[in-house]
Amino acid sequence: MREAILNNLDNPRQLEVLYRDNQTAFTQSFNSIYEELKHNKTAAVWYERLNYGGPGIARDSTNEQTFTIIASVLAGLIAKLPELLSINEEYFYSRNVAFIVLPLLMAYFLRAQKSPVNRIIQVASITLLSLLYINKLPVATKSDTLILACIHLPLFLWTLLGFSFVGDKVADHRKRLDFLRYNGDLAVMLALIAIAGILFTALTIGLFHSIQINIEKFYGQYVVVFGVSAAPFVGTYLVRSNPQLVGRVSPVIARLFTPLALLTIIAFLVAIVTSGKDPFTDRDFLIVFNLLLLGVMALILFSVAESSKAAHNRNEVLLLFVLALTTIIVNGIALSAILYRITEWGITPNRLAVLGSNVLILVNLVLVTRTLFQAVRNSQKGAALRVENVGNVIAGFLPVYSLWTVIVTFLFPVLFDFK
Repeated sequence: MREAILNNLDNPRQLEVLYRDNQTAFTQSFNSIYEELKHNKTAAVWYERLNYGGPGIARDSTNEQTFTIIASVLAGLIAKLPELLSINEEYFYSRNVAFIVLPLLMAYFLRAQKSPVNRIIQVASITLLSLLYINKLPVATKSDTLILACIHLPLFLWTLLGFSFVGDKVADHRKRLDFLRYNGDLAVMLALIAIAGILFTALTIGLFHSIQINIEKFYGQYVVVFGVSAAPFVGTYLVRSNPQLVGRVSPVIARLFTPLALLTIIAFLVAIVTSGKDPFTDRDFLIVFNLLLLGVMALILFSVAESSKAAHNRNEVLLLFVLALTTIIVNGIALSAILYRITEWGITPNRLAVLGSNVLILVNLVLVTRTLFQAVRNSQKGAALRVENVGNVIAGFLPVYSLWTVIVTFLFPVLFDFK
């Protein structure tokens, strides 16, 4: 962001675009370099625009810190409800794990967006109805639709979090991509917090062991539980207040793992042919196949979401194109295997859910691949490429995934008689 601001000081329109794309990052980056720009009239105007009423910013920061602390404690208490209220842990966590964190994150963004009361009521009502629904589903020793609902409900609540994140700009593709970027940055921050937490835990337990005091049980039941519950809120606060902490890490991770993912997929396809393994009859093999597909798809989405507004050289875009094209081949094999299993053994909730998700991913991949191909084809050799349209394709498809989570979570149990 710093370089983009410096390069566009004489381009007011582009400065406005940068500001609207990520106001927090723009403000913090601009303020950090203002000392060297204060003699520039454009910079002076922007400084007054960004910092007018500056004392309010400090109060907002303090309020965010307070909200983060309160939400962290509440999440920890919710996670401890089975112990506090003598609730069966397997029952509670399988159905309610998403409610430990996501509703509080929704509240965080609704508050940050200064959302109107009607929007807050909408989000709260849907969340409450979802909570009642998942806990009212019949208890069965073996119910595929219950398992599918428990898996897809967190995904539905994640889309509701996105609705809270974008505020009144639900149809704005840039805000949807900002939400994807937030998720990527949060994942990086959570990984860093996890590493620090593991090291701190080992050091703490080691220190108490040195004086013959065993704290493992207490530490695991309380410190770890509250720490894990607090991590998404602490990570969100750090990402939002200090975007420069991970703003440069995420693109590096994407560039690093894209070629590795491509090599893995190619090796995987070669291994299928040489090993003689039959994905059409081996269920476990098919599950791994789909996990690989989802992992690569996530990498493509993350790579494009991070880079959709940046100039890329031809080789980078070609690499993304080949990765997307190769993943389509993998998707095609997985899709044909699912169709074979349905033809041979009939429709089940699991097969239909996997079929639907694979069809959606395939359509999304085809659209992304076509857009990447157009970007490469329309470019001149050696020229930097911009792939904004790829980001628009991804952002435009997010509501489709959301609709599918609704179908699997709320309709499948009824359609299949809760079996």
